[in-house]
Amino acid sequence: MLNIKVRDIRALPDATLKVRLNELALELSIEKRKIAATGVASKVVKTREIRRTIARIKTILQERGAKA
Repeated sequence: MLNIKVRDIRALPDATLKVRLNELALELSIEKRKIAATGVASKVVKTREIRRTIARIKTILQERGAKA
């Protein structure tokens, strides 16, 4: 569920988006730790998609006026 379409994000309530944002932030930190520990970025695409999905969710929340 990394690559979420914008229309799907807009359909979700703010509370769900905030929970999903926290989950993605945790997932991103885990991926960054793996990269730091091994020195090799095994799944660069996954890290990029996580970052982009976080950005999409933050953008939608900002448009709605909710605090992320």
